[in-house]
Amino acid sequence: MQTDQEVPNRWSGSAPFWEKHREIIRRMFAPNTQALVEDGQIGSHLSSVLLLLAIFLTGGCGIIRPQTYQSFVTQTPAPSNSYLVIGFMGGVEAWDADKHTVRKLALKLRSLDLPNVYVETVENRRETIALQLIQNALDRNRDGKLDEEERASARVILYGHSLGGGSVVKLAGELKEIGVPVLLTIQVDSVGRKDGIIPSNVARAINFYQHDGPFIRGRSEIVAEDSRKTTILGNYKYDYRNRKVDDSALFWLARILEGAHAKLEFDPDVWAKVGQLIVHEIEESSTRMPESQKIGSKKSRAATFN
Repeated sequence: MQTDQEVPNRWSGSAPFWEKHREIIRRMFAPNTQALVEDGQIGSHLSSVLLLLAIFLTGGCGIIRPQTYQSFVTQTPAPSNSYLVIGFMGGVEAWDADKHTVRKLALKLRSLDLPNVYVETVENRRETIALQLIQNALDRNRDGKLDEEERASARVILYGHSLGGGSVVKLAGELKEIGVPVLLTIQVDSVGRKDGIIPSNVARAINFYQHDGPFIRGRSEIVAEDSRKTTILGNYKYDYRNRKVDDSALFWLARILEGAHAKLEFDPDVWAKVGQLIVHEIEESSTRMPESQKIGSKKSRAATFN
């Protein structure tokens, strides 16, 4: 049995650890929290909730052991006519957190073994290494910069959930600045600053969201920066007030705090649509290639997600 002094001593000994990571969490969320409150995506008292949630989820999360570039398995430079699919994780999820749907979908896409299709998952605060990966994949002459032909050859698809949805738009904007096009962006209950305007280098974009969450509500509408260059495939709202979804993979406190936001993450119907969209985009784009470089067969691989 613990003595009265042992408990205070244990907490005292761990205090520097929690103080360290509390500051990391504060720095990560502070720039976004007020903007999201004003934008109506999170409740006004969520800054403390985010802190509490992050602390409870620190075991194996991306805050304590942030993702590095070495986690990527994509061949660089990638062969010509390759596709690079990048999924951004939500919340404080680590890039390899297999219980989360962004990662599950990436692993399923890899299992399809589509030729010259590379799939990676990235933590939502690590857009920099995702950008580096894309540049390295396209830099086929290895001169450290992208020429016009290399930029034009890009076949990039981005998808993400929650804060990962915000990262999708942010990375798309960074790719626009260096002249790299994006085939498709998919946002699932997106939370982020300026995640409602899709950059003009994106060909197609789609948005899935809910507004039943007690604290977190996804972006309800995305619009094209330039409607002549970007097609918005739709903004699709999901209602979870009377719908059951198995989100038991999450910690119980996360299920309570996230509510419908968590249900949308684990809704198999939503992620089947996301998978179909990605595979369909790859197959449709490949039909414009020479016969020897086409992907897939007469039977669409998108049917895998039915």
